Amino acid sequence: MMRIKVLLADDHRIVAEGLKRLLETEFELVGIVEDGRALLAAAENLNPDVIISDITMPELNGVEALEELKKVNPDVRLVFLTMHHNVVYARRALEAGAMGYVLKHSAMGELIMAVRAASMGQTFISPAISGELLSAMRKGDGADMDPVRKLTLRQREILRLLVDGHSAKAIASRLEISARTVEFHKYSMMESLGASSSAELIRFALQSGVNEI
Repeated sequence: MMRIKVLLADDHRIVAEGLKRLLETEFELVGIVEDGRALLAAAENLNPDVIISDITMPELNGVEALEELKKVNPDVRLVFLTMHHNVVYARRALEAGAMGYVLKHSAMGELIMAVRAASMGQTFISPAISGELLSAMRKGDGADMDPVRKLTLRQREILRLLVDGHSAKAIASRLEISARTVEFHKYSMMESLGASSSAELIRFALQSGVNEI
């Protein structure tokens, strides 16, 4: 019987090493990466059956990486393994196309079940959050109120760097765009979100979790 090929993305090396030992007993672990950009490259080169990814990662977070992967391969199957016991995060993950949402404090058996389910095109959600998530989705809570939806991938990338204290010039250099383009995105975000200052924009980022997801 062919073993499921799994790619793991997690920027915490100790966590990744622990997961490696678990996963190798059940699946064929084809690679481990530590950020969203590396995830995109590894997914293309290694062609895994299922990807396991954290949400909060450098460069691109897990949800953004999934959105990019879906553009290239709509059939990509990704399971999030995360510490975020938060319905908003879970909803964003599923709307991006995730096949699973497993909490890190759950029994590791849940992760194995989620990977197997994803390999068969099925969705698995940790029972600890599934009831709350389904209730929110049935009610439509926050479906049209999530402000993060108003931001493009590039805007979220710039906003996270602003939160980290980088100047427009430094952001431009890092993203290989002009400082004028950074300022354009900054003021577009302020207008879209109704922020009257850079401080309000950064406050929005911290409150909404856009700097993490």
